[in-house]
Amino acid sequence: MAIKDILVHIGGSARKNCADLAASIAAKNEAHLVGLHVTGQPDIPPYIEAQLGAEVLDVQAKFAKDEATRSEALFTAAVEAQGVSSEWRVAEGDPLENIQLHARYADIAIIGQANPDEPGPAGGEDLAGRLALSLGRPVLAVPYAGSFDSVGKRVMVAWDAGRAAARALGDALPMMKDAEEVSVLSVNPETGPEAHGEVVGMDIAAHLARHGIKADAQHVQAHDMEVGAMLLSRAADFGADLIVMGAYGHARWRELVMGGATRHILEHMTVPVLMSH
Repeated sequence: MAIKDILVHIGGSARKNCADLAASIAAKNEAHLVGLHVTGQPDIPPYIEAQLGAEVLDVQAKFAKDEATRSEALFTAAVEAQGVSSEWRVAEGDPLENIQLHARYADIAIIGQANPDEPGPAGGEDLAGRLALSLGRPVLAVPYAGSFDSVGKRVMVAWDAGRAAARALGDALPMMKDAEEVSVLSVNPETGPEAHGEVVGMDIAAHLARHGIKADAQHVQAHDMEVGAMLLSRAADFGADLIVMGAYGHARWRELVMGGATRHILEHMTVPVLMSH
């Protein structure tokens, strides 16, 4: 499937990285790019609001407006530099709900990694993971540190032969079409007809080859190391500019909770990560 509609959330420390990378991907795919900034409503109990008075609330409103203006300026600069078709939107309310609403009409959603040292809305630190688990579209998470002008030249695929990994790999194919090197890594694989097959990585490497993508399949046993840490370590050794992996979670009362590897990757990633669920 070609990428023709992209939704990028512009906010937080990663907003410039998101704007620049989203515009680059849009240009490469001749896609329409929608920039979205979500202005969160302050969660202030009524009795506290009464004590603060209108002046403090006006200051908060001005800060929110200024943030939206700064985000729009970064988005405009990025799309003008790439010459892509685009539009700008501002929404108010819950970030997850608003991003979901707009991103379901796009082929991929791009969102920045949360900066733990930056104040943000409650749950913002899990926003990328929660979005990947609930959206039904691939999510490209972009680190807040570093600079990323493009992705897809050196791709590492985290492969466990499961449903989420298969979905993520399928969603990532348009971004891998010009890859120079692809590494498929299986951590602690289980062999057999219902797992990785008799030869770990052989089947998925053959599948990629039929798409014109040459991939090197590897596997590693790392029972004494957290899976997410192992994936990031191998990605760094490989020099990956993109990690592709399934987003994993489990249901808890009234919410989805990210699995350990998913959370670790999103907290510590140093290159963009494409996730699907």
